[in-house]
Amino acid sequence: MNALDPVVIGVVQGFSEWLPISSKTQVLLVSTLLLNVSVATAYAFGLFMEIGSIGSAATYFWRDVLRVFRDRKLLTYLVVVTAVTGFVGVPLFLLSEKALSDAYNVGYPMLALGLILIGDGIYIMISREKRREKTFREMNLRDMIIIGAMQGLAALPGVSRSGMTVSTMLLLGYSPEDAFRYSYLAYIPAALGAFGATLVFTRHQIGSVASQLTPEGVVLAVLTAFVTGLLVIGALLKVAKRTKVYVIDFVLGALAIAGSLIIIANYSNLAAANATLS
Repeated sequence: MNALDPVVIGVVQGFSEWLPISSKTQVLLVSTLLLNVSVATAYAFGLFMEIGSIGSAATYFWRDVLRVFRDRKLLTYLVVVTAVTGFVGVPLFLLSEKALSDAYNVGYPMLALGLILIGDGIYIMISREKRREKTFREMNLRDMIIIGAMQGLAALPGVSRSGMTVSTMLLLGYSPEDAFRYSYLAYIPAALGAFGATLVFTRHQIGSVASQLTPEGVVLAVLTAFVTGLLVIGALLKVAKRTKVYVIDFVLGALAIAGSLIIIANYSNLAAANATLS
């Protein structure tokens, strides 16, 4: 193992978690290339690495976290979204290893998300009617359920959690600032659940990666993801506050498409390496 491997993995996790490029997939790619582990093992490690990003979100939004039980709207939102996420996501998580072992290129879901975002941006830009942006306080139960279901779909390899929730909220008409903020807040309980499921169902795979990185390397990777995430969240929220929604759509869509094309182009090599390791 190269001494910089944990730092590289941590930076990839800390950066990609908050963009529509599927952090699980990016960590999968990097871990497979750097550590020479199977795709399924690298995917499980990508879920494990979310503990660093959970720390980033909890630290950045600590005031919101503290007011959860004093703010009925926020509490209802987190309970409903998390419950629906679990209902949709847990079965998909259990199927993920089979999906990775079949002819399933994880770049295609990301490509579809990117095209949807670009399409939404074009529609908003050419629409003659100025769309009134909704705020979080206007969110109803239906929207909460939709957001939770979209977040649950992110259990599938190649599907970006933040991409699904942010884009869903933008498509539902919420302001970019609220879409980013409340997407990231919903991430905390959902990611804690995913992290717990990873420890329960894929302990041996996590142990395989940890033995290569060493315990110190794992800690370094998680800390790097934590610090990187704090910086990225702050930057994205500033951009969301002062940027028009269709520009946000175009930028996020372009990132998703670029990331998907890289993965699609290289996934056959990963599949071949995975077959050798298996």
